[in-house]
Amino acid sequence: MGTIGFIGAGNMGEALIRGILKANLAAPHQIIIADVNQKRRAQIGERYGVAVSESNSQVAACSEVTILAVKPQIIHSVVKEIGEVAAAGGNKLLISIAAGVRLSSLRACLSEGVRIIRVMPNTPALVLEGMSAICSDGADQEGLATAEKIFSAVGKVVIVEEGLIDAVTGLSGSGPAYVALMIEALADGGVLMGLPRKISQELALQTVLGTARLLMEANYHPAALKDMVSSPAGTTIQGIYALEKAGFRASLMEAVRSAAVRSKELGQS
Repeated sequence: MGTIGFIGAGNMGEALIRGILKANLAAPHQIIIADVNQKRRAQIGERYGVAVSESNSQVAACSEVTILAVKPQIIHSVVKEIGEVAAAGGNKLLISIAAGVRLSSLRACLSEGVRIIRVMPNTPALVLEGMSAICSDGADQEGLATAEKIFSAVGKVVIVEEGLIDAVTGLSGSGPAYVALMIEALADGGVLMGLPRKISQELALQTVLGTARLLMEANYHPAALKDMVSSPAGTTIQGIYALEKAGFRASLMEAVRSAAVRSKELGQS
């Protein structure tokens, strides 16, 4: 794979560095980072033994693959800054993880022939349990395979058409916040019924974790597991009835829809 560069070394950048090293996709000396925050650069360099630079262009010049892990608001200026270097370097690959920023708008800042891939990861990548969706604007199968290998180091990966990335953003990109809100609400429910906060939160966390693992490993449909737990006239079906009355499923569906619409709006701004 050669040298991997990171422009931006925030939480997601660090998660990817950790995953790449753990999966032995690259050695520390094959990774180089740049970040506007000098303290952060030094911290990541010391923590993982990777090379550090003050220059985005130097990172792009030294790397076969450059991961653009910067905020959507500044990614166009970064791409313009490194565009000539990327074009001069031959078969270089750029990977953007900026939410809502379309490949067409990034390509408009680049010279012809520069390869660019778009990825929508999510925050569970911080514990190597992420979900990432990858897309390209052409038939760059080699680039897709490279991106898939990198992001598989921090979780699971799917390849989709770019037209579906906004839906991905609304579901798995924003989804950790919905799940966190649900866990908080479950724990609050336990406290409401007399459980100590610490115990209630532990019960909620393990219940969600265990349910997700059971669904994945046993390959159950969610409805099948729901039916397994719901005895006639029992406690679970009573709870499900309360959730249905409150519009629980419709609310989650609307959350995904609203976030996806907002992602699309951001991509057009």
